[in-house]
Amino acid sequence: MTMPDGADAELSSLRKRLIFRSWHRGTREMDLIMGRFADLAVPGMKPAELADYAKLLEENDPDIYDWVCGRAAVPEASDSAVLRHLISHSFPEPHKS
Repeated sequence: MTMPDGADAELSSLRKRLIFRSWHRGTREMDLIMGRFADLAVPGMKPAELADYAKLLEENDPDIYDWVCGRAAVPEASDSAVLRHLISHSFPEPHKS
């Protein structure tokens, strides 16, 4: 099933905005964490995931940084599959031999 041209263009525009916002967070550390993640993940996200990611981008940089680094627990209201993907992308589990 394909989307109408307007919906497809709207999703493409949303993806571009989210990637831009990810690279322009305000702190260099978060630019690198969020920007690199967005470059890889946003193009393949479904509309619901894009909405979750847009919501995540509204959070404060220090909070996201603490969640990603494991210095603070993620509040239930902010938890999502997209955030868990960001965390695993930024700090993958070490491979066990």
